[in-house]
Amino acid sequence: MTKKTPKDQPKQELKEQQEEQAQHKQDQDSLSLEDQLIRAQEQSEEYLKMAQRVQADFDNFRRRNRQVASESFDDGACAFIKTLLPVCDNLERALLEPREDDPLYQGVQLVYRQLQDTLHQRGVEQISRQGEAFDPTLEDAVAQANPEDGEPGTVSDVVLKGYKMGDTVLRHAMVRVVPG
Repeated sequence: MTKKTPKDQPKQELKEQQEEQAQHKQDQDSLSLEDQLIRAQEQSEEYLKMAQRVQADFDNFRRRNRQVASESFDDGACAFIKTLLPVCDNLERALLEPREDDPLYQGVQLVYRQLQDTLHQRGVEQISRQGEAFDPTLEDAVAQANPEDGEPGTVSDVVLKGYKMGDTVLRHAMVRVVPG
């Protein structure tokens, strides 16, 4: 054993302090590694939740865009079909007097049938409610009929056909209504 001299004592204390500090630092490092791991896990969970929120927001955005595009397409189709309805009316007027032997009449008849088939494929239906109770959501009353023409409040005659596509009324039918 060596005898410690007062001169060596501060060196020894310094060495012990350094060892103590190193031990404390090692303990602190091990705690901070645990803390770092906990923090990293918390941050990972936070990022995962954030990514899930962003994904859900994006899915909602995509769904809304599809819905808006579909509605826009339907609105455009309705607007276009509305412009074709007077053509249907005029073709019907041209076919009022049958002339079966006339090739022009037969051609107009074919065009009218083709137009009606195309409208039907697109989901367009005629509003024809003759004899039924007047419905202001589907029909416009343009004249009163004679009381002998039917029950009070019913449609006696269709002046101009109405059309609807699904639940959307493209054009109200113009009708005569029995007063009552």
